[in-house]
Amino acid sequence: MEGGSGEGLTLDRIEDDAMRFTLLTGLGGTSDYQQLALAAEAAGFHSMAIPDSLFYPEISESDYPYMDTQAVRQVLDGVPVLEPFIAMAGMAAVTSTLRFYPAVMKVPVRQPLVLAKALSSLAVASGGRVSLGAGLSPWKEDFTYNGVDFDKRGKLFDECLEIIRAAMTGDYFEYASDNFNIGRCKLSPVPEQAVPFLIGGHAKPALRRAAKLGDGWVSANTDYETLKGLLATLAELRREHGTDQRDDYEIHAFDVTARKLEDYQRLEELGVTDICVNPWNAYDPDINLDKKLAGIKRFADGVISRYS
Repeated sequence: MEGGSGEGLTLDRIEDDAMRFTLLTGLGGTSDYQQLALAAEAAGFHSMAIPDSLFYPEISESDYPYMDTQAVRQVLDGVPVLEPFIAMAGMAAVTSTLRFYPAVMKVPVRQPLVLAKALSSLAVASGGRVSLGAGLSPWKEDFTYNGVDFDKRGKLFDECLEIIRAAMTGDYFEYASDNFNIGRCKLSPVPEQAVPFLIGGHAKPALRRAAKLGDGWVSANTDYETLKGLLATLAELRREHGTDQRDDYEIHAFDVTARKLEDYQRLEELGVTDICVNPWNAYDPDINLDKKLAGIKRFADGVISRYS
């Protein structure tokens, strides 16, 4: 294989050591995205993360690893989810500093060169304000309905990351494996700065992938004690793979039990660089834009302002 792997790159996206905050949109509410992005930018959020969902299978063989599967299926049925690159492009067009990433995109069910083209285009068009939140899908149908071997998902994920990263150097590269056969080609345009890869997942193989191949890790919803254990494992794996000395490594964490300033301060003590929050009641059946905007302002006044 020819082309860059991302090793040795100096990524100057971290301006200082101040805590950063990411606004999680949660599911639904897609018509509010641009207003939320404008409000988040004005409130001092650093990033905004949106979900990824390709389709809703009426019947699934899979279990969801982060919540009760049946409850999740009931929530997902019919909920609108925009394709992340489309959604992020629309929000980037009305903002100037806010960063965006999918949390997380189902990478191995997508063709990697096509994904690289979309990601590269968005990075260029947004002035480099995008990261790739990358993960596996827990739903087997995401693979089988797209003609992708579910049993090879881990290997396919690793190879997709390698291909995307090599393509986005802008140099000619080629890639040959049992799964892909890519002749010498190059992508144009590509962004001036490398796009950070934030790897999602709580299982040890996912944490190992984040430690070895990622520029950071992003958690799903979890509580403080669970997060503490996950970060301890991640730190051990980063030492094992020699990435523990990177001062630009990002850790995006969502502690669903955090309520007050002290809760967010203890996340900082764990080494979290980007605190992810959803500052409104995601289960409110009457949630609307006004409630979301009020939640953003309340969180900014009560927490973000203390870090300014």
